[in-house]
Amino acid sequence: MSFVRNATSVGFSFALFVVVGAAAAGVTIGASFLHPGRRALTPSAISSANNAFREVGAQSENFDVKTSDGTLLRGWKVHPASANGDWVVLFHGVADNRIGTLAYAEMLLRHGYGVVMMDARAHGESEGSMATYGWLERDDSRSIDDALFASDDVRHLFYLGESMGAAIALQSAAVDPRVAGVVAESSFANLREVTYDYAGLDISPLLGKTLFRPATMMALADAEKEGSFSAQKISPEKAVAQRLFPVFLICDAKDRRIPCRHSRRIYNAAAGPKEIWVVPGAGHTMAFGTHPVEFESRVIGFFERIASQFGASH
Repeated sequence: MSFVRNATSVGFSFALFVVVGAAAAGVTIGASFLHPGRRALTPSAISSANNAFREVGAQSENFDVKTSDGTLLRGWKVHPASANGDWVVLFHGVADNRIGTLAYAEMLLRHGYGVVMMDARAHGESEGSMATYGWLERDDSRSIDDALFASDDVRHLFYLGESMGAAIALQSAAVDPRVAGVVAESSFANLREVTYDYAGLDISPLLGKTLFRPATMMALADAEKEGSFSAQKISPEKAVAQRLFPVFLICDAKDRRIPCRHSRRIYNAAAGPKEIWVVPGAGHTMAFGTHPVEFESRVIGFFERIASQFGASH
């Protein structure tokens, strides 16, 4: 009996240690979640971008935008050598900056699309004390669109984003009727669901839902309190059901960070025209890197179909 009591006591103590430790970790995770590290725009990165623009005959200019809450967003507006009249706003991933979307920009510029490359709030050279994964950023996107339409002739406006940027693009398009269509790679379905994947350490979301659930709960609670938002309202899955805009979802078959189930949930919820491409052999946001020719064909084809359907300005 003594052995059983001791074993029970040890088991209880271990369980308590895991719960308390996970909860404490959750507080730390919640803070870092809202305050990702900034990736600086180095002179060499800027030089590489300028070289890339010159190679395709494009011209870039600084594009600074003040948001509705007074935050200054910094980026570039890039005109192609031969413009088709359509523009694409690019959205980078978490802890990245506009340079992370350079490969997409080169591809689009070659096809005549104007490109807007911005640092999201709390990223790169943009101001902002925290990242909110779409809550504040959807209003930021509207401010960017306002500035673009005020300065250039825009036939059709599209969004293209990856990871966090994909989630922001989908949520932003839901509240701005000027957005004609969105390409979203590796978006999360909703903020709560993706925390399970991150807490699962790229191993299994079940870890985040079971052993590390206290960390998940504490991280979300801490983020909600500091960010003054409700996690359940940060949801691309709900956004695509809110407005009938075309979406092209891309998910990477080997993505363990934001698995394909997120894109499938968004696809199932989308109320407008929708496509999904499950990319074989690709990891997180690696569709273009692993299948560049098919990626280009599918993305450009998606934009061209929308443009031909709507014809004049949308």
